[in-house]
Amino acid sequence: MMRRIQNIFRLGVKELFSLRRDVVMVVLIIFTFTYAIYIPALHAQTELKNASVAIVDEDRSQLSKRIHDALIEPYFQPPATLSINKLDAAMDSGRYTFVIDIPPAFEADMLAGRQPTVQVNIDATAMTQAGHGATYIQRIIAQEIEEFMRSGETKLQMPVSQVVRVEFNPNIQSRWFLGVMQLVNMITLLAIMLSGAALIREREHGTIEHLLVMPLTPAEIMIAKVWANGLVIAIAATLSLKLVVQGLLDVPIAGSIPLFVSGMVIYLFSVTALGIFLATLVRSMPQFGLLAFPVFMVMNLLSGGITPLDSMPEVLQHAMQFAPSTHFVSFAQAILYRGAGFDVVWREFAIIFLSGAVFFIGALFRFRKTISVVR
Repeated sequence: MMRRIQNIFRLGVKELFSLRRDVVMVVLIIFTFTYAIYIPALHAQTELKNASVAIVDEDRSQLSKRIHDALIEPYFQPPATLSINKLDAAMDSGRYTFVIDIPPAFEADMLAGRQPTVQVNIDATAMTQAGHGATYIQRIIAQEIEEFMRSGETKLQMPVSQVVRVEFNPNIQSRWFLGVMQLVNMITLLAIMLSGAALIREREHGTIEHLLVMPLTPAEIMIAKVWANGLVIAIAATLSLKLVVQGLLDVPIAGSIPLFVSGMVIYLFSVTALGIFLATLVRSMPQFGLLAFPVFMVMNLLSGGITPLDSMPEVLQHAMQFAPSTHFVSFAQAILYRGAGFDVVWREFAIIFLSGAVFFIGALFRFRKTISVVR
């Protein structure tokens, strides 16, 4: 047993030295856990900001002016004024995401108790702004009408008073969400690429033959690659969480970082084994890239980190329960955003470990076949 442990340790150290000499991989690791997290989180806006808006004011009343003045920065650009005959042309040209058409006699109809209609035209090709902006504009118009009616002779009594309370991200800042999700995505990407590239590198450099003449088992070779590459990613990701996410992006972490790192280590066992399994299916690095990137994209897009699982087809929801990335996103959000403890996330830990065992056994089977072919 001690000899096996020594073999695994020494092979892992050899793997670390090989990685250190691979300048491209070292640069990729540094880039992935710094720039690739910081820039998208800081500049890829998902909340409403600086949206272009125009108003067709056919009423020219005090109420329509209040609505005009309520569309303020930084949510909207200063509203442009259009005539009714230029509305369609403005929408077709894509100059404005929103064009609000306030009808004639709008204020008079409101005071008379009638229910006039305000038309909000939305360019839905700007999908993120269109969704958030429509809600903002509806809320602004309703609020201005309510305040206008309260300030006049007509006293408007609302039957229900609603209070909105936003948990875990009070200001709904996109960088809080994107910073952590970018870190999660980069962990998945690097775990697949590094472990798979390690096996491909052995084959392309001809060092796999050197390993075969040594008294080593395929399991020892695989475990060494898993722990060495997993260790590099775990250290890089932890530093990125502290220095980039918490430091540069100023994202508050609600839960236990050691608990998150513990779960990340289990996830790295699963995904590095997956990377080795994929590497046993191909013969060269270009082939591995063509296979690994589609796998990563599916794991990334359908994990629940970009779009909620609840919005996906039910069949797909059940299928993605077998993907470790789904459970990684789940416990990462629970720990880092909501401060969850082990009693909440242990199920995700267990599922990820079981999926890792399946990937490891499959990769070991394929790796043995690869070795037998080389021999």
